[in-house]
Amino acid sequence: MTDLTGAVWRKSTRSGDNGGDCVEVATNLPGVVAIRDSKDRSGPALIFEPRAWAAFIAVRNQP
Repeated sequence: MTDLTGAVWRKSTRSGDNGGDCVEVATNLPGVVAIRDSKDRSGPALIFEPRAWAAFIAVRNQP
């Protein structure tokens, strides 16, 4: 299990401002990128290797 104690969370730029579906991402941890639901901050987080996250973002940003 990855220790997320030092994670610095920020709201995803893809999340809306309507208070609904919001995702937070932490990229400051060595060797991992963590994703969580901002409405359930004490809930589970998804953990990605930085290369996998970069590939996901690259695919998501294609037209």
